[in-house]
Order: sequence, then structure tokens, then C-alpha cells
Amino acid sequence: MNFFIADTHFFHEALLGNNDFAPRPFATVAQMHQVMVASWNQVVREQDTVYHLGDVAMHPAYEKGFPEVLSVLKQLQGKIVFIKGNHDTRAFFRYLKNNDPGLSGQAKFAFEDVGALIKFDHQQFLLTHYPMLLGITKNSRNLHGHIHHHSVPIAENLNVGVDAPERAFLTHPRPFGQPISENDLAEIYQQKKEEIEKLSR
Repeated sequence: MNFFIADTHFFHEALLGNNDFAPRPFATVAQMHQVMVASWNQVVREQDTVYHLGDVAMHPAYEKGFPEVLSVLKQLQGKIVFIKGNHDTRAFFRYLKNNDPGLSGQAKFAFEDVGALIKFDHQQFLLTHYPMLLGITKNSRNLHGHIHHHSVPIAENLNVGVDAPERAFLTHPRPFGQPISENDLAEIYQQKKEEIEKLSR
């Protein structure tokens, strides 16, 4: 099973609490990490793949904090494919690659600098950190992050970030930090499309 997430911003203390940009309903980063790891592992199994669409962490010590970020990532189940966000550095990705904890005899981490393209359910999904404007399309969707608690008013652009408003389109709410499964995408797309059509009348 494929899962999708973005903008985890581990260790980013400045985002804690209520705010319009990227609300984090936690008192401490330790509490945030605990909830996010538990939410992730509630649905992701070791054989699953999670596409992380950028902005993994914002550690206050930058490169000195890489080992602490890795210690959080080691707790997350499944293979993780990282797509570079604006707060991710190549030095950070190199560190993860060089310190990969492994998964069933293979690498746990994989990396994409700009984006990735995957296909399933008769659709192609462009996975990027920044939202893309695809134009008129029938069978393409853009999964992205970056804009946090905001949404592109186009049904084909689906924000899969931990604090994305698209999560509200799911019939069953997901706990904070839980990746969105490939099975959830059709429901999110349909509900968002209907909402946009309703607003345009």
C-alpha cells in the first residue's frame, strides 16, 4: 500500500499551538512527535511505502540535529521515499542515506530531488513539494504539500500535508500526522471537486 504525507516539520517549535498557517495542537515538540509517530504506525506496515513530499524537519541546531531527526524517522514503519521540500537540504538527505537503518535487508529510505510520478487506479499522480498547475486533465492528479493549512482551488491539486484542509473531506477523520492512503485519494478528490463546483455556482 502507498501512503502520502508532507510538512511533518519535526522539531519545529515555532509552529506549536493555534495559528492560521500551520496549526500544531501541541504544547511541546516531544508531544507532537509522540502523536505523529503513533498516528503513522497505526496504519503503515513495514511492507508499505510512504511518499514524504517535503519539509521533514526544522531542527533548531540544523546539521547538528540530523541524528535527532533520524531517531524520530527510525520509529516510523515502512519504506519512506523523500521528495525534497524547501526546508530539506541535500546534506540532510545525504546524512539519511549514509545512516539508513535498513528495512528487511534493503534500504528504508529513498530520495527524489524534484518529484516523482506513480500510477495506480487508472490515474497518474505527480508527487511534488510545491503545488503544480496541471491545466486541463482527466487522469492526472498533483499530490503536494508546502502550503500547509491552505488549499489550491483546483480539484486535481490535493494537499496531503499533515495540516492540510483536504483532510476534512475524508468521511472518517484521521489523527494528526497520519499519512493518507492511496485508497483515500478518490474520496478526497471527489469531495473537493463537488465543493469547488458548489462554490462556483
